[in-house]
Amino acid sequence: MRDLDWAIDDHLAVRSLEPGDAEMVFALIEGNRMHLRPWMPWELTTRSAADTRGFIERAVTAEDDLEGNGIFVDGELVGAIGMRIDPLNDAAEIGYWLDAGHQGRGIVTRVASRFVEHAFSAAGVHRVEIKAAVENRRSRAVAERLGFREEATLREALKTSAGYMDAVVYGMLADEWPG
Repeated sequence: MRDLDWAIDDHLAVRSLEPGDAEMVFALIEGNRMHLRPWMPWELTTRSAADTRGFIERAVTAEDDLEGNGIFVDGELVGAIGMRIDPLNDAAEIGYWLDAGHQGRGIVTRVASRFVEHAFSAAGVHRVEIKAAVENRRSRAVAERLGFREEATLREALKTSAGYMDAVVYGMLADEWPG
């Protein structure tokens, strides 16, 4: 499932990251630490480009998952998105993050929509989930704009730098997806 290279529109694209991209990805993480820290548990353990390279190398070898993808606007890396696939349950979970300076433009919504479409059409899953901290309004808004149904709140399900946070689970079934 690797070697992803999707043009979303004339300015927006997603492509699989390669180990050689580790410095670029790490620089974006460094520039967004305070923005990422409340929500992303991996932020604290990502201390070098080598850490980032390790993640990318694991993503490259994943058989089912579609992890480790960069979001690019006019060729500039502005975030990342991935999808874990559970083949046993025909389910997938999408996760994403975006540079603080690029929020509010619908970038993640358009990219996540393409991942949902891929999950249902190419990967053949029955269900896609998006999880977000209750307080993470921007991440939750992506799921809501895509028409996902809020299904549950999981108590202290996300471990963050601030401690455990409640998570909202959003779900979409294949026959509900308008795409």
